[in-house]
Amino acid sequence: MAAATQSRIAVAAALAGLLFGFDTAVVSGVTAPITHAFSLSPTGTGIAVSAALIGTLIAALGAGIPGDRYGARAVLRWVGIAFILSALGCALSWNLASFVVFRFIGGLAIGGASVLAPVFIAEISPAARRGALVGLFQLSIVSGILAAYCSNAVVAALLAESEGWRWKLGVLVLPGLVFLIAMFTIPQSPRWLAAQGRESEALDVAARIGLTDWTLTPPDARTALDGRLSWARHRKPILLAIAVASFNQLTGINAILYYLNDIFAAAGFSQVSADVQAVSIGAANLLATVLGMALIDRIGRRTLLLTGAAGTSVALAGVALVYSGSGRETLLLPLLVLFIAFFAVSQGAVIWVYLSEIFPTKVRARGQALGSATHWIWAAVLSFGFPVVAQNFDRSLPFWFFAAATLLQLVIVWRCFPETKGIRLEEMESALRHGH
Repeated sequence: MAAATQSRIAVAAALAGLLFGFDTAVVSGVTAPITHAFSLSPTGTGIAVSAALIGTLIAALGAGIPGDRYGARAVLRWVGIAFILSALGCALSWNLASFVVFRFIGGLAIGGASVLAPVFIAEISPAARRGALVGLFQLSIVSGILAAYCSNAVVAALLAESEGWRWKLGVLVLPGLVFLIAMFTIPQSPRWLAAQGRESEALDVAARIGLTDWTLTPPDARTALDGRLSWARHRKPILLAIAVASFNQLTGINAILYYLNDIFAAAGFSQVSADVQAVSIGAANLLATVLGMALIDRIGRRTLLLTGAAGTSVALAGVALVYSGSGRETLLLPLLVLFIAFFAVSQGAVIWVYLSEIFPTKVRARGQALGSATHWIWAAVLSFGFPVVAQNFDRSLPFWFFAAATLLQLVIVWRCFPETKGIRLEEMESALRHGH
């Protein structure tokens, strides 16, 4: 009964990831039509796509403070409203400026979701199931990505490109409404309530959701007195957060997802064919994420990161060879599927779990915000630069860079990353300090 209650609450919060994933991937199906509709240069296209990432970065930097002050649940309600407003606005946009404004609002929603949903789920989860439950957020992200690709393919088959792109963007309104309603059906986090000094409410919520491995303890009381994210005290989790978030994006994942249709088009695929190929990528992403969730509490976060770094480097090098003329174009789809599979089972499954568990309760949202902001800084830089470098230099160059970055990740994870599976959140600070 307790496990079912925890899962229900986690699923409700994880719906933020569905919106996150859909909004991230849907733009891959509209880059060409908006370029034509608004007469954009490659730089203009980069601005249109990366506008969401600027909003994401701002929200990722700022969401931790209201999240720690008012609770993740309260702020996630505003996240739902922003997703709905963005979808409507983008679908009805009349020029580049209006499109950029509403994409920016969607970015604010993505940034808030990436910080607060994993934090909330981690705080209502027992240590033994924390990886799988927080992993629901990533599962929702990849489900949203697959849903976006399927939606794009259906719309492309039914409507002309000149009007279909608006429907592709507007579809997000429906899951946005579902998420907003869900946010009024879940309780506040008991750990957050305790950190605010609301002990009786915290114990009541913990009892109702069956959180039996958490009680009001001296570590909680000490944490409640210290609400600052301090380099002196939190140096190790800060460095780990920056590293795991940076390497997640240095695989090139967001740039590849944003420009997936363009990547296929450059290799000779038609627009409709590219939409169908993208569905294959999304399906591989979903299946590999399910596998990652099944493994994360068994073999641990560190092992998954090592395996994924090795696999993604090989796949990315293969894509680079295809674009440099040393490999067959028919290998592009299987290589991208291989890349997505290794990414999803490792970095994709681990990042939000790792970020949500390495900081103490009182500063967890701010620590998550630091990691999330690092993630989105790299995403903005790489997604803006990808079409410019690919068009003006060599299309293989970005993929060689991504492959080298994943090899560097392999070394750093092996040398520096501790394992966190099975450790209670209240014991994590001590565990990291003593090198476990």
